[in-house]
Amino acid sequence: MEILKVENLCKTYGKGDTEVKALDHISFSVEKGEFVAIVGASGSGKSTLLHILGGVDRPTSGKVYVGGEDVYQLNETHLAIFRRRQVGLIYQFYNLIPILNVAENMTLPILLDNKKPDERYLNELIETLGLQNRVKHLPNELSGGQQQRVSIGRALMNHPALLLADEPTGNLDSKSSKEIIELLKLSNEKYKQTIIMITHDHELALNAGRIITIEDGKIISDELVK
Repeated sequence: MEILKVENLCKTYGKGDTEVKALDHISFSVEKGEFVAIVGASGSGKSTLLHILGGVDRPTSGKVYVGGEDVYQLNETHLAIFRRRQVGLIYQFYNLIPILNVAENMTLPILLDNKKPDERYLNELIETLGLQNRVKHLPNELSGGQQQRVSIGRALMNHPALLLADEPTGNLDSKSSKEIIELLKLSNEKYKQTIIMITHDHELALNAGRIITIEDGKIISDELVK
C-alpha cells in the first residue's frame, strides 16, 4: 500500500542570477512500512526534501500525497493538523522542551491535539526505549542518546503515517548512534512504522531497506538494500 507519493517536486530559492534549485523535479513513492534512507552530501537538497515531506516548508511546484491526501492543497490550519497527526519528526539536536520530563515530552503532541494519551502505549514505548528509570527526568539530566530516545518516543506517540528522521545520529557517539539505529529498525519491524531517514553517511543508510541518493537536487539512484 502506497503511503507517500511525490510528483515532480521542485524548490527554488532566489531569482535570476541568484536562483538556486534545491530540488529539481523529484519523483518517488514509498510503501507503508518501508524504511527508506535518503543520502546525499551537504547541499544536495535532502534536508529541503524532508522538510517538504513533513509539511514544514512549501514546494515551489509539484505534489506531495500522504495517504492519498494532497498535502499542499491544505490551508495553514489543516496543514498544522497534518504535521501534528501524520508526521513524527526526529531532529539531530532532539528539540525537547527543557522544563518537561521524559513522559511529558513524549506525550506533548497528543496533548497539543487535545487528546488523552494512551497510557498503555506510552508505557510500552518507555520500556521499548529503555527509559523506565528516566521517566521523571528533565532533558538536561539525560545523555545525548537518552534524549534522542525520548524524541523517537515523541515521534511515535501519534502512530504517524511518516516518521521523518533528519541526521538522527549526527550528534551522538558511535555507541549511541548504533543504539538509535537499532531502535529505528525495531519501530519499523515491531510497529510497521514507515521511516524516511536523511543521512550523509552511506554506512548508516545500509540499515534501511532502500536507499535513495540525491545530488544537486535530483535523484541519481534508487535501490533496494541487499
